[in-house]
Amino acid sequence: MGGMTKYGSFPGARPRRLRTTPAMRRMVAEHRLDPADLILPAFVREGIGEPVPISAMPGVVQHTRDTLRKAAVEAVEAGVAGIMLFGVPEDAKKDGVGTAGTDPDGILQVALRDVRDEVGDDLIIMSDLCLDEFTDHGHCGVLDAEGRVDNDATLERYAEMAQVQADAGAHVVAPSGMMDGQVGVIRDALDQTSHEDVSILAYTVKYSSAFYGPFREAVGSSLQGDRKTYQQDPANLRESLRELALDLAEGADMVMVKPALPYLDVLAKVAETADVPVAAYQISGEYAMIEAAAEKGWIDRDKAILEALTGIKRAGADMILTYWATEVARGL
Repeated sequence: MGGMTKYGSFPGARPRRLRTTPAMRRMVAEHRLDPADLILPAFVREGIGEPVPISAMPGVVQHTRDTLRKAAVEAVEAGVAGIMLFGVPEDAKKDGVGTAGTDPDGILQVALRDVRDEVGDDLIIMSDLCLDEFTDHGHCGVLDAEGRVDNDATLERYAEMAQVQADAGAHVVAPSGMMDGQVGVIRDALDQTSHEDVSILAYTVKYSSAFYGPFREAVGSSLQGDRKTYQQDPANLRESLRELALDLAEGADMVMVKPALPYLDVLAKVAETADVPVAAYQISGEYAMIEAAAEKGWIDRDKAILEALTGIKRAGADMILTYWATEVARGL
């Protein structure tokens, strides 16, 4: 039946009928989070005896090899789908070409073996495939004589990185450097070394973002300058669909949009277009903002976390990388 007020009548639809009780709202929810949607990014640092807290990311640490193993087990127990590993070498091991990134005994490769030994195939073990943590200049690639990032020379390094990470037990390699042609070169390198089963999660859309700030502390970045010549300009959307078409043509198994929250429109477009699973990365700055506002008592932390993650899911993400993965999975 329609409604009537002294100002006139309105049609019979009352959307509020479907919001009356928690049970009703739960039944008609269009999107819901599941632990299997979540991937935990984790940092492992060489040469420390205790985990080192990251000041700008309360609750997140640089792990020792032992505490990383523990974090992986906790993620499995909570039902988290995967873990994305980032290695932090000792400063003395950084050089111009990121040698530690392809050394089988480098911190990331050792950590991959540790986690694979600990959890086997119960957790999808993903590996950040990039040079920025291992170079003394902090860029995602090798530099040419003028100090610019040399795209094609960098691809040679990525090919080698893919092979050592796959050898160390990565189920998935995740090239995050935004070099042109990276997915195709990595696919070839994996296939030529009998790693046909190792998947590529392409950082297809990665913007040059102010929200990466806390991450730089997390990985002990040595970055000089900025990454605007290879990461995308926040003003551009069409460009992301071009990147998507290229990565799919080169053989990406999954694609990612990063950051998540300031780019939900881009995520929605990518999810509409892609014929492979789509991930979104809720990055350090997104994490830090919610934690900081909650610490000041300005927002309800737990509700804000779930609302942000639900928004990312609603925009079309199949998987979400979030530093809250284990906590949220337990709550769900």
